[in-house]
Amino acid sequence: MKLLTQAKCIHKQQKIIANPDRKLLAKFGLVLGGMVSAIASAIPACGAERISFYYAPFGQFDLPVNSLETFAKKGKIDSDFAYYAKFANSEELASLRDLLQRRFDVTPTLVSQFTYSPVGETVMKRLGNDFQTGSQQNGFYALRSAFILAAADPDGLTLVNVLRKYPSHTIWFNLPRVRGIVSSLSGILKQRDSLIAAIQQDAIAQASQTPIDFSQRSDLRKGGSFTWQKETLNLNDQSRNRQLLVDFYLPQPKNGDVNPTPIPVIVISHGIASDRQSFAYLAEHLASYGFAVAAIEHPDTNAKKYQDYFSGLASPPSAMAAIDRPLDVKFLLDELQRLSQSDSRFRGRLNLDRVGAIGQSLGGYTVLALAGAAINFQQVHKDCNPNNSLNLSLLIQCRVDELAPKDYLLKDDRIKAVIAMNPLDSTVFGQSGLEQIKIPVMLVSGSDDIFAPAVPEQIRPFSWLTASDKYLVLMDKATHFSLLKTDSGRGVLPVPPEFIGPNPAIAQSYAKALSVAFFKTHIANQPDYRFYLSASYAKSVSQSPINLELVRSFASTNALLNKK
Repeated sequence: MKLLTQAKCIHKQQKIIANPDRKLLAKFGLVLGGMVSAIASAIPACGAERISFYYAPFGQFDLPVNSLETFAKKGKIDSDFAYYAKFANSEELASLRDLLQRRFDVTPTLVSQFTYSPVGETVMKRLGNDFQTGSQQNGFYALRSAFILAAADPDGLTLVNVLRKYPSHTIWFNLPRVRGIVSSLSGILKQRDSLIAAIQQDAIAQASQTPIDFSQRSDLRKGGSFTWQKETLNLNDQSRNRQLLVDFYLPQPKNGDVNPTPIPVIVISHGIASDRQSFAYLAEHLASYGFAVAAIEHPDTNAKKYQDYFSGLASPPSAMAAIDRPLDVKFLLDELQRLSQSDSRFRGRLNLDRVGAIGQSLGGYTVLALAGAAINFQQVHKDCNPNNSLNLSLLIQCRVDELAPKDYLLKDDRIKAVIAMNPLDSTVFGQSGLEQIKIPVMLVSGSDDIFAPAVPEQIRPFSWLTASDKYLVLMDKATHFSLLKTDSGRGVLPVPPEFIGPNPAIAQSYAKALSVAFFKTHIANQPDYRFYLSASYAKSVSQSPINLELVRSFASTNALLNKK
């Protein structure tokens, strides 16, 4: 009887969740949460009762889900769980309990839309390899339905609730695979720590070669002397049918400056599910030092697009975003060129022969493409078929494999220097693509970035750069979100504090200082600022808990990078 009920439960969940009416989903996306809640209440109560795994040479082991639920809710270890609990210390058990009962405040709409996206399906299928059905088949469909139904449940999306909604009597835990992943991850973290230690040694050596007392110099973390005006430009690229919103920060001439000289322009490109205000703090800071700053919003990957997508009102961003984003910036520069000749607000004010660019995450990819890095379609196809990497950024980079391989002419010669923060670049460009950049480049990395990991996405790519002026900035303990203003409430996805990391204001103060020094040196041609682009300066402003390192070359680090 139990098997019959279970079979009916699985059939109903898979019929409703695994094969939804896509048109209905899109049309009624805003009320999908209520729909799924109603669906959940109509499905018979069912879910996994046991977690099973095989551990050679000792055979099969089982753990009732009830035991985990009791532990999560009451902190009690029953007789079934006691055997496993004895292998963990009190700190590990506390972490497990926190993980089991932690609630993720996401709507069933968002979960549904994400798990039906190309990236979400890839994530679910990978998890399905680890959490299989009782017949040891990939648990992709079961997991997808469990996640959606758990998000619709009054108790919310918790790990225990996902287990309770899993439409199989038994979850088969693929222990050998998980042990392999844990072992690989342990090796990756060990390599990361070794490389960070080596970079710190290189920084010490480089700082000793150029000892400078910065106490008598200006603090570039503080604002400059210029005031500015901010305007929002609404640009229409008719050739691509794209509306582009741009916040433009224009420094005002100082008193008595009747014929001000044209000022350099800096473009800022945001990351996925972000917008033009994410780096307003940095735009304002650069404007206070006399730079005109254009913070562009990319319509296909901005916060609104993802909000609509997760509400069922829009399709997921396509692979063409990798092409459209650099073309957005090229169009913006064309429009600024036109405005500087025809609009009295900008006439004669902008120097568009020497432009700088800053980008974060996918924006980091964007500015590197503009700087001359060529998409390496051969590398993408090789790394993505299949993509078994633990590097999460490949989930995004591998979308490029959907494009026709050709030269999309993304480079813009007006751009003379770029800062790429947490960029995605290892596969989409590879070594041969990054070697083509000939202008000054600064790569900014966070040691605790799990979305664009430091070693594959910044540290190793730094060694591939051939530009004579290149800089690697390492912020120890910083994450993928440390440089974003996350307190504005504008994010689409809730970002847990662990992902933001400690005291992001420190990381943002580093970004302010180094961007001023970098662009004053390489865009404004003011060589006095070059002293700030040094290991000595980084150490002079570094403060816990986010320690700062800056190197221009590798010595100790190269030996580890080349080690097989």
